[in-house]
Amino acid sequence: MSDIIPRCLRKIFFKFERDLKLVTAILRPENLDKVREALCDVDIPGMTVTEVKGFGKQKGHTELYRGTEFTVEFVHKVKLEIAISNKNLDLLINTISDIARSGKKGDGKIFVTDIEKVVRIRTGETDHDAL
Repeated sequence: MSDIIPRCLRKIFFKFERDLKLVTAILRPENLDKVREALCDVDIPGMTVTEVKGFGKQKGHTELYRGTEFTVEFVHKVKLEIAISNKNLDLLINTISDIARSGKKGDGKIFVTDIEKVVRIRTGETDHDAL
C-alpha cells in the first residue's frame, strides 16, 4: 500500500504508526536498578521487565562450580519494554545507553518498533490516552 501513496502524503496516512514506539532494551541485570532510577528521573511513565537468557557476540562463558568447570551457553539478561511517544524517544534511548554502557561486550541492545494500536483494557482508552 505504501508504494501507491505519494511520499509527501505518507506522513498523513501513517502518522499514528510513526508516533508511538515500543522500545525493547536487553541489558545486564546489574544495570536494571540504575536504569530504572534514571528513567523515573526523566518521567518515563512505566515499563515491563522480564528476566531472559540469550547470547550474541558475548557468547557464553566458563564457570567453576564445586571444582567442576562447565560452560554457560546462555547469558542472563533483563529485557525492558517501554511504550513511548515519538517526542520522548531520543531521551529514552540516550538515558538507557548512558547508564547501561560499560564499553565491554554484553552491554546490550536497544530495539525500536512502531506500535499500531494501544488499548487500556480497564477503560477502553486507546492510543496515547492508553499510555
